[in-house]
Amino acid sequence: MQKDFDRWNTEKKIIHARVRTPFCHEREVWWCTLGLNVGSEQDGSGVEYRRPVLVLKHLSKETFLAVPLTTSVNKHPLRFPVGKIDGEEAQAILSQLRVVDTRRLVRKIESLDSRLFENIRKAVKGML
Repeated sequence: MQKDFDRWNTEKKIIHARVRTPFCHEREVWWCTLGLNVGSEQDGSGVEYRRPVLVLKHLSKETFLAVPLTTSVNKHPLRFPVGKIDGEEAQAILSQLRVVDTRRLVRKIESLDSRLFENIRKAVKGML
């Protein structure tokens, strides 16, 4: 699949220039502009390169540890079911854990149940 990195770089410049950024909290699920990435790294989707992400840990005012979510039903030991997100069954893709700048956040969707969140956090710790 051919990726339009030039278009994504134009969008990325706009995101980088944002002055006001949202503040996020652990357990929250946000629409996030992840963009186009290299190889097997998880991309955003659609014309705005967005994907829901789970805020695993708030690292600073500007960054957080994110777990991208997918609606793909592929079974994999590093995919963790999280229930319905924006009306669709979703899974956390633990293998795609990454640090993300808060300027990429678009809109808060919801907060995960605390027990489910703790199970995901334990699964992440178990893979390290």
